[in-house]
Amino acid sequence: MNKHAIMSYLLASVLAVAGFIGVADSPTVQAKASAKDYASHTAKAAIDFGVQKKYLWLDSKGNFYPNSQITQGQFIASLVAIRGLKEVAPVPQLPAGHWAKMSYEKAQKAGILENVKIDPNRLLTKEETALLVFNTWKPYRGEKSPNLTNTGALVTWGWMKPAPNGQPKFREDLPVLRSDAAEILQFMWQDKWQLEQGRKYADEFHKSLKVVNGKITGKVPKGDGNFLIRAMFITNGDGRNGFLNNESFSVSVSTVKSLTFQVINSKDSGIAGGYWYPKLPKFDRENRTKKFYR
Repeated sequence: MNKHAIMSYLLASVLAVAGFIGVADSPTVQAKASAKDYASHTAKAAIDFGVQKKYLWLDSKGNFYPNSQITQGQFIASLVAIRGLKEVAPVPQLPAGHWAKMSYEKAQKAGILENVKIDPNRLLTKEETALLVFNTWKPYRGEKSPNLTNTGALVTWGWMKPAPNGQPKFREDLPVLRSDAAEILQFMWQDKWQLEQGRKYADEFHKSLKVVNGKITGKVPKGDGNFLIRAMFITNGDGRNGFLNNESFSVSVSTVKSLTFQVINSKDSGIAGGYWYPKLPKFDRENRTKKFYR
């Protein structure tokens, strides 16, 4: 281990013992002072966002140590906080009273620790970080592409930076700094938020659907300006009849064979919700929200 890695490890260990990393299940320091060591850092916005949403934590002086390598325990504590996990499963590898035990028990129950060697002080590489991300996000986005490493998949998804110019793009062994982790975690929080919004609008739309006098009636939710919301009827002649935010509709049952409903992020075109009604006039729906790399 080189001198830089040794210093990063020692710092991470000290922070962990001090409880600075901010385990959501125990009293922690949530500094209110202005940012100290990351005030001019390129990841400042992501760090501030995480502190505001309470899945990242500062020390009592307002420091974040953005250029130190993230530890497994620190990253798992943040993943558990973002998921809002409550249920636990035993993690006998950690002794009673360990600062990270509750976070690891919640992660264990949720499947986040699958194929992960438990070591809270372990300094994470890109591949180890990406594995934890995909384990955490299976309930939301499903499986990653089997044709890519965890690193390659996360870089392709846009949540992890590629290696510097002149190196293999998907280099898995590179360290993940705390600032890098802050940016990855912000993507995760925002994706969870948009999926929650997608489900909300999909349920609102679903409840509006009725069959009245041989016509399917309903209304596309208005939304809040962050999303393009679209209902699209597929006609018997394979045509399209679409309706957008806040539009009501009344279409003849005899002219349509299926219906799709989508919630699309207006900023990046990400799919926040996708549903299919294959057997009109029955309103049984299939959740086809976009998965990772399908």
